[in-house]
Amino acid sequence: MDPAGSVRGRFAPSPSGNIHIGNALAALMAWLQIRSRNGKLVLRMEDIDTARCRPEYARHIVEDLRWLGLDWDEGPDVGGPYGPYVQSERLKLYEAALDRLKAGGRLYPCYCSRHDILAAAAAPHGLASEGPVYPGTCRHLSPEEAGRRSLSKTPSLRFAVPSGEISFTDGVAGNRRINAAAGGDFIVRRADGIFSYQLAVVVDDALMGITDVLRGADLLDSTPRQLMLYEALGWKPPRFAHVPLLMDRDGRRLAKRHGGITLAELREAGVAPQTVTGWLAWAAGLLPEPLQVSPDDLIQSFRLERISRDDNVVTPDMLGRLHPSLGQQEK
Repeated sequence: MDPAGSVRGRFAPSPSGNIHIGNALAALMAWLQIRSRNGKLVLRMEDIDTARCRPEYARHIVEDLRWLGLDWDEGPDVGGPYGPYVQSERLKLYEAALDRLKAGGRLYPCYCSRHDILAAAAAPHGLASEGPVYPGTCRHLSPEEAGRRSLSKTPSLRFAVPSGEISFTDGVAGNRRINAAAGGDFIVRRADGIFSYQLAVVVDDALMGITDVLRGADLLDSTPRQLMLYEALGWKPPRFAHVPLLMDRDGRRLAKRHGGITLAELREAGVAPQTVTGWLAWAAGLLPEPLQVSPDDLIQSFRLERISRDDNVVTPDMLGRLHPSLGQQEK
């Protein structure tokens, strides 16, 4: 591990598409947070969902981030002491963490299908991508019943969430206090053998010595789960900061699957990287106007408390400040 007191951050994109301006905003803020504190920055490719991720997207992400003016001290292309920096090459580390959780009695096998969970839950929704909160159907199965079910179905593994409250201070969102059980027991390894994002990201950040995690606000509700895993594995968690999202006019976050504007498209349209950087800094609340600036120009004045807490609805007029043709397309 790095010496006590050193600052280490990371940007960890998923190579399932080209990087869009919402991703770029989080990347720029993470870069500024670490560079303003003379820390080290890690680039990590989160390609654990191999069905969606592609090596060519990983290459494009590196090219686009460098075009924007961002750099990193460790990563897939530059190496470093905590590699590999690609999740699909770190599976043995996730398996070792899973064994520790099993030994501590923190996991149980779950034989429920998604249909079973939907049918059982007239409950509030949990994390947005998961649907209803898991009702705990398999948590108290007898060993005999679990053995019988295992004959016909490979189980997923769930983390048994303890009761009580979880509190933490987010660098942007402020103090948070959450009922630990509200999100339900969550999967750490799927039935098909794929490790969950929640487990992989905790293992990676802990073993890479990450002290500061800055990411989009869409992952704020994942933080309690990750804090529970840190506690169960006996690791010290990093400091968290979640920056506001760029939203479309329908209230959806700008993302690859929604056709978010990519850095590659802006490059092809002839937009200068300094224009993009200034626009992103303006959208985040760091600049009063979208000026032409490089990331280096923003380091000295960067402060977490200057970042807006409110999500940004990206209007045609805002897009027009990036490139006139974008504003016209959206009207």
